[in-house]
Amino acid sequence: MQIAQQLQDRRGIDLHHDEHWTLMSAEQKMSLYNLHRFGYRLLFVRHLPTGPLAIIAQNDQLSTIDRRGHVDNKPNIHLRD
Repeated sequence: MQIAQQLQDRRGIDLHHDEHWTLMSAEQKMSLYNLHRFGYRLLFVRHLPTGPLAIIAQNDQLSTIDRRGHVDNKPNIHLRD
């Protein structure tokens, strides 16, 4: 939860979980739904030229889900402090 709180503080606005959910593709939603049982949660969605990229976490481990629903458990992303 610390990661999500840091993002909320930096962003300055508190988007509700439902707002992030609606930004995801159907494939991303299905992948995240399947990962919920393992403790993954949606942090936020970023808009990229290739489509929406969902940033998810399990404890402190970050993962991503691309617009096609493919999960990357070792993404090359770094969150600002």
